[in-house]
Amino acid sequence: MFASKKDIVGIDVGSSAVKLVRLRESRGNYHLVNVGIMPLAPETIVDNTIMDSTTIVDVIKNLMIGMKVKVKRVSTSVSGHSVIIRKILLPVMTDSELEASIQWEAEQYIPFDISEVNIDFQILGPDEKDPSQMNVMLVAAKKDFVEDFVSIFAESGLEPIVMDIDCFAVENMFDYNYGFVDNEVVALIDLGASATSVNVLKGEVSVFTRDIQAGGNLLSEELQKRLGVSSEEAERAKLGDRDIADVDPDSIDEVLRDAIENLVQEVQRSLDFFTATSSEDRVTKVYLAGGVSSSTQVRETLEARLAIPTERVDPFRNLTINEKEFDSEYLEAIGPMFSVAVGLAMRKVGDK
Repeated sequence: MFASKKDIVGIDVGSSAVKLVRLRESRGNYHLVNVGIMPLAPETIVDNTIMDSTTIVDVIKNLMIGMKVKVKRVSTSVSGHSVIIRKILLPVMTDSELEASIQWEAEQYIPFDISEVNIDFQILGPDEKDPSQMNVMLVAAKKDFVEDFVSIFAESGLEPIVMDIDCFAVENMFDYNYGFVDNEVVALIDLGASATSVNVLKGEVSVFTRDIQAGGNLLSEELQKRLGVSSEEAERAKLGDRDIADVDPDSIDEVLRDAIENLVQEVQRSLDFFTATSSEDRVTKVYLAGGVSSSTQVRETLEARLAIPTERVDPFRNLTINEKEFDSEYLEAIGPMFSVAVGLAMRKVGDK
């Protein structure tokens, strides 16, 4: 199949793996063409910072070759300390007026030198309390941080034409598969290996975002530290294996319980903060994405702690999938890890 000028492939470079998704759009429906994942060695990416670019370039190239993907245009995303997302209030103005004044407006909200960041914005609409003001989503990412990611794709022989933010890519995936309901308040929580992102939506508008620098690795690290097991054994234990030499299964459960409790507390703090700062809005449903959401224990602990219905997302839910080409059980198992990549693959050439 020849790649058309419009074809784009979504590549999510996470701290534990690189995920690739390619979709084909036809009359508003998306068909799954490729899906692939390759793990990254620990320490390749630390705190969203690339430590070993050569390894990532090799993984991306191998993934593209293995999947026989000829498309060169890529949609990718970033997150972490070097990305700032703020909802701000400004006097009502047009897109072009804001474009002209955004640098000055942004300076007041961004803790970096304005010359060191790329800035983007989206007008969310007039403020409910004061129609002369409007809500604006401001996004700033450090230039050197973005350039590190861009150069990895350039070295892989690819052209990154859309640079998104992880939590907005998840939002994109959610919109297609689940849809937004006017005034319904939901939280999309992406539980990754090294970080967790919280995005609260009211209808289709993002009203609160927060990045937490803790994820599934926290569970593995606690198992290694407290039980003296290897990283491989910790991964197995985390996924439910209790047959690990010289380790009492009850001890594994206890360590996991404590680590999950810590992770869940961080998520709860974020949602409590949203509730405290939002006059009347309350989250009515939580959707979990990311590899860690595969853990039943994590889901149940979170649901019990938050007292809010909690569901694991399926990013392939509304995609058209050829069952001769893709194993449905495999897709169900890997689904949560692909929330960002599916959202990226839905982006189009020319998107901001």
